[in-house]
Amino acid sequence: MTDSDALVARIESLTAATGRPVVVGISGFCGSGKSTLARQLVDAVPDSVRMRGDDFLDPVRSHHRSTDWDGVERIRLRDTVLRPFRDGNPGLFRRFDWSTRALGDPEPVPTAQVLVVDLIGLFHPEVLDDLDLTVWCDVDLETAAARGMSRDAALGRRHDRLWLDVWVPNDRDFAQRWAPRARADVVF
Repeated sequence: MTDSDALVARIESLTAATGRPVVVGISGFCGSGKSTLARQLVDAVPDSVRMRGDDFLDPVRSHHRSTDWDGVERIRLRDTVLRPFRDGNPGLFRRFDWSTRALGDPEPVPTAQVLVVDLIGLFHPEVLDDLDLTVWCDVDLETAAARGMSRDAALGRRHDRLWLDVWVPNDRDFAQRWAPRARADVVF
């Protein structure tokens, strides 16, 4: 059984045990593979849906230095998506529209048995109790940053200064302050 197979089996077991919708939180450093893993899980786990973490980043604050990833709007994610989803209640949420740099129109909270959320700075006390399973993408910060910068360059986005001056220091500070790897149920 591969690590991916074991993770899928754990999610399916958790879903059966809780008898309600479950939230799987995936976190790691920028460029660690969170989104790739989230997409793979949604493809492998029946009745699952992904919530992109970038939809809960403030486009201004996420480009500024902070010790706790201040630009990650965890409270908005928790209150408008995670709690309604877990409770099976209808709700509305708003994604950040990166083209307008503002919140988009309200959308219904997805319905499924499993919600997979991939987001930097996710394993924080503000939302940990609302995550049923926490998965840390275990890639060291330097490798993750190199992958992220390479990915951005391939997409024609030159964010090297942001990576070096903001995102890498934010990741480092967040890891030192909140120990997200240690809070993970699964290190992947």
